[in-house]
Amino acid sequence: MNASPQPIAWLRAMLGAATGSVTGYFAFLLLASQGFYALALPGACLGLSAGCLSGRRSVAIGVCCGLLALCLGGFTEWRFAPFVKDGSLAYFIAHVHQLKPVTLIMITVGGLFGFWFGMGRDRVVVNREIPPSRE
Repeated sequence: MNASPQPIAWLRAMLGAATGSVTGYFAFLLLASQGFYALALPGACLGLSAGCLSGRRSVAIGVCCGLLALCLGGFTEWRFAPFVKDGSLAYFIAHVHQLKPVTLIMITVGGLFGFWFGMGRDRVVVNREIPPSRE
């Protein structure tokens, strides 16, 4: 099976990343409303969707997805729990170092998942011989 041409793979990966971002964001909000803090989920969904749709293995797409997943994790945390003093995004970005360590770890894990899954996999089909039956 031939791999997708590079521009087509990037386009499919970014469409997958957009779809995964929206899915992961709303899945996070649903789980958070039930008391489960899964901040790594949006980044993982972004990478998984991008990697599945790209149709090829690409470290560059993985790096792009990892960075997007970090941004998505920060955005998700800002929308879910903005700072009390100032709820603006600019204030959040300037004071991101004041977040709890578990929050920063979850955002980082989401970025790592986004990178790992966003790299995709080569779609190689291996022909295996079926061993003869012992009848």
